[in-house]
Amino acid sequence: MKPGWLRQRERSNRVAMRLLVWLALHLGRPAGRAVLYPVCLYFLAFSRRARAASRQYLARVLGRSPAASDLFRHYYSFATVALDRMLLLRDRFDKFDVSVDGEEIVREMRARGGGCFLLGAHLGSFEALRTIGRENRVKVSMLMFEVNPRMGEIARAINPDLSDDVIAMGRPDSMLRLAERLEAGEWVGMLGDRRLPDTGAVRVSFLGSPAVLPTAPFRIASMLERPVVLMVGLYRGGNRYELHFERLVDEPRVARGQREARIREWADLYARRLEHYCRLEPYNWFNFYDFWADADARA
Repeated sequence: MKPGWLRQRERSNRVAMRLLVWLALHLGRPAGRAVLYPVCLYFLAFSRRARAASRQYLARVLGRSPAASDLFRHYYSFATVALDRMLLLRDRFDKFDVSVDGEEIVREMRARGGGCFLLGAHLGSFEALRTIGRENRVKVSMLMFEVNPRMGEIARAINPDLSDDVIAMGRPDSMLRLAERLEAGEWVGMLGDRRLPDTGAVRVSFLGSPAVLPTAPFRIASMLERPVVLMVGLYRGGNRYELHFERLVDEPRVARGQREARIREWADLYARRLEHYCRLEPYNWFNFYDFWADADARA
């Protein structure tokens, strides 16, 4: 069975996204954000499943029944981060005020050399990392399955060089390209909160109930013996973002007989840290599907 996020019907509109990007680039970010109000109201009214998922998540993280204003804020935060993603891909860093927590980890990993993995989630903005990548002379590639070609097409139209920064999984040379990037001292980013069909997964506790996380990020890190750093780019309103870096897996080299147990430990730690950041900025969680249903199905 497909995970819930793949079963969810894609509702993005290519023309609308291009219009928003054009407004932001030519008329300014405030104009793009103003257009988001009616767009969010439309989707809030007509995206029944996404609205139910938003309500379910917000009830868990807020500890109360969410009001209509909470649902709208959740949608609007997602739309703003999506719009800002296009600006960040265009290297319009002057538009944003970005603070960093854990910059010493960035410096340490860069000094250590040999590359590392940055593990993120659909929580806030991973693209906000681009602001610090240039300042610290760190090249970051993304390891990903492209399951949304429409958004990828728009992103590449905005920044034609983006293809050079993506390592597509599922190809015969994927692992070879990944190893080459790491050997060259590059960092490789992954999003670890959504699993693909027929891939390894582990059950963890997330916001009070069992949920399923993929094991692939930790298996790859263990196989290539590279450290894993958690990276979360929280949207804090206005034009403000906060980048948070944490050591997640310092020593991924483990004996084969201990690997499964260690992967479970790492996945559980990852889930606890995601939970921490969800509570810190509740409206930054952008998984608009029943995140807990996959755990029920696997049970």
